[in-house]
Amino acid sequence: MPLVPTSEIVRAADEARVAAVSFNVIHLETAEALVAAAERTGIPLILQISENCVRYHGSLAPITRATLALAAASSARTAVHLDHITQHRFIYEGVEAGVSSVMVDASALPYEENVAMTAELTAWCHERGIFVEAELGEVGGKDGVHAPGVRTDPDEALSYVTATGVDALAVAVGSSHAMRERTAVLDKELIAALHEKLPVPLVLHGSSGVPDDELRRAIAAGMTKINISTHLVSVFTRSLRDTLAANPDLVDSRKYVGPAREAVTEEAARLLTTLSAKTALPEQYAPATPACG
Repeated sequence: MPLVPTSEIVRAADEARVAAVSFNVIHLETAEALVAAAERTGIPLILQISENCVRYHGSLAPITRATLALAAASSARTAVHLDHITQHRFIYEGVEAGVSSVMVDASALPYEENVAMTAELTAWCHERGIFVEAELGEVGGKDGVHAPGVRTDPDEALSYVTATGVDALAVAVGSSHAMRERTAVLDKELIAALHEKLPVPLVLHGSSGVPDDELRRAIAAGMTKINISTHLVSVFTRSLRDTLAANPDLVDSRKYVGPAREAVTEEAARLLTTLSAKTALPEQYAPATPACG
């Protein structure tokens, strides 16, 4: 099936009040696992490639083109997105490779510099039909930074969206990157206020640390795009350790990487089903109208 634009997946989910689920690719095996999960469930999936992933592989093209090829050859409805990009050149290279969306990450900059950089790159991307996500109010945990008290102000967020022209906004509402335990409690009232105030879909980063029920409450309150990475990385690593502990003489990496890939497929499929189940959403946070149509 041809690749689906990220914008199509996000807007359809926003209208239906379910999650636009986005999982991070780490290497080819996780990309294969995630595509398999989308095929098993029949649920659209956004495959994310972060700047950290690009740096791990040494350059953008190999992992991005491999992920695009997997997605294009799949029967599932998938999109490929660049995540947490701070370097302009990676955006240019990714768009040239064929991604349909990027996350411009200028969140560490002072507000005015964030606006200027994001507006410039958003205009460039829009000229090429590329969907743009950005971040306001730094989400904790990135590269060791932990700022659990940071929250996105709705009025500032509206000014930011207006000034930059972005298509989706990642907001700080209580989650933190790289959490290994799913214990975070989100500010649902703030999510609802941001959803009511902003004309674009909201994005939750750091979703690995948020339990399923809390994620469903966040979706009902107005969150649309749900990003998950660390949780699935943990599933992969745990499977590797278990297989090697049970079979210490294994030397063929396919015999321990293969089960880890399947473990990620199973958990990714479970999350896709759980977060796309509209009937599971608590009604007390369900807004009357979607953020965008």
